[in-house]
Amino acid sequence: MFETPKKPTALSLNQVVLRIIKLNDGLQEFWSKSHGWAPIEAAGLLSKSRLDWQVSLSKTLHMWIEKPSHALTPGELILAWANLGSLLEGTLKLFLSVWYNDYAADIENLKKAGAFNKKKNKIVEPDVLMLEPLRKYFAQKGLLSKNSLALIKLVQQRRNAIHAFQNKDIGTTKEFNDALRCYLDTLREVNGRLPYPDDIYSPSEI
Repeated sequence: MFETPKKPTALSLNQVVLRIIKLNDGLQEFWSKSHGWAPIEAAGLLSKSRLDWQVSLSKTLHMWIEKPSHALTPGELILAWANLGSLLEGTLKLFLSVWYNDYAADIENLKKAGAFNKKKNKIVEPDVLMLEPLRKYFAQKGLLSKNSLALIKLVQQRRNAIHAFQNKDIGTTKEFNDALRCYLDTLREVNGRLPYPDDIYSPSEI
């Protein structure tokens, strides 16, 4: 289980969501038009990625924190996890797309993570990877903290309920709220590991 980040302690859930929106908007603004900075292959991949949807999905998070009781119904909770899962997946894909040349050359780790198509003898492009190979690859490379890796595993398990007719564990509203805070922390981690020409271009959360 992941631990809820302890800093900053004063953030309300609304502030957490607003910071997620601001960061994803900044990431979209810079990386969707990265020709001239990112390598050609990476820039091409990023230019066709729907980073604008990441922003829209971030704004949708407000839907899951605005109920007075903060108690989501099972249906709402299932959709909330799906919302967060899509965001998390997109954040990880963005990272690998920016570092595409390094990713594409890392054949052995891609094979171990299940991100290599043996029949076609080619890598699986980062923009089509699912959460499990993403989680494995990030774990193998040590690219994220243990907390973020635990978050990926939890969100993966919870969001799968959207495909199930049989009983699945969907967690609780509190667990989802804690996961939101952890996603902000993961987003900070990813943004901090991306290359920018100058600090002025690096997305800010405030």
